[in-house]
Amino acid sequence: MAVSLHPDPFDPLALLAACTEPLPPGGHGAQAIFIGTLRDFNEGDTVRAMTLEHYPGMTEGELERIEREARDRWPLQEVRIAHRVGSITPGEPIVLVAAWSTHRAAAFDACRFLVEALKSRAPFWKQETLADGRQRWVQGNA
Repeated sequence: MAVSLHPDPFDPLALLAACTEPLPPGGHGAQAIFIGTLRDFNEGDTVRAMTLEHYPGMTEGELERIEREARDRWPLQEVRIAHRVGSITPGEPIVLVAAWSTHRAAAFDACRFLVEALKSRAPFWKQETLADGRQRWVQGNA
């Protein structure tokens, strides 16, 4: 499956290993990977946790549209988007994006597109829990 949401912590490297099994040996020359983790700070405050909410069905649909758009733009053998939802603590992976292609330029370009598109288009809502116990919604995406 190219797109998945995970309510529990996931191991990005294990997901990558499982994803490469169906690819024929030598069938791709490049793999570009991005793994994003939760920082313990934001806007000058210490962050203790974050709750990442989504709209089931809508979120997966938008991630699948982003994945198809990347496949239409670049010659990709495989694409993987894995994203956390629910309660996340600093240091835990939030997102894995990977693109396999024959050449590195397409893999790099597609991976960057995937990350930027999901940050700006995917319907996720983030609420941070700060060190003093306050909670705040993160405004917009990076």
